[in-house]
Amino acid sequence: QMQLVDSGGGLVQAGGSLRLSCAASGGTFSNYAMGWFRQAQGKEREFVAAISRTSVTYPADSVKGRFTISRDNAKNTVYLQMNSLKPEDTAVYFCAATRKYYYGSTSPSFFAFWGQGTQVTVSS
Repeated sequence: QMQLVDSGGGLVQAGGSLRLSCAASGGTFSNYAMGWFRQAQGKEREFVAAISRTSVTYPADSVKGRFTISRDNAKNTVYLQMNSLKPEDTAVYFCAATRKYYYGSTSPSFFAFWGQGTQVTVSS
C-alpha cells in the first residue's frame, strides 16, 4: 500500500517561492503517476499538477509558468516548485498517487493514495 508524506509548506510573501516534497513508500514508485492538489478553506479540492510515470507533466492553467512538478524515482519523491506565489495560492497542498495509466485527469477520484497535506500561506 502506497504511503505518502507531504512536506515543505510554510508562510511566504507574495512573489516568493516554496518547494513542496512528497516522499513515497510501500510501492514501486516508478509505477505510479503522481499529482498535487490543493484545498483552500471552504472550497473544493483543486487540481494543481500531475506527472506521469514517464515524467510527462500536466500543470493546471492557473499555475502554468509558475509551478513545476518533477519526480526523482531514485529518491521515491515528487516535488512541486512554486514560484511567483500569490495570495490566492494559499491552501493545504496534498500529493496523490495512482497506478492507473495517467492521461491528464484532473479529478481527485482518479488518485487512490493521498498524503496528509501541508499548509501553504502566501501573505500580500
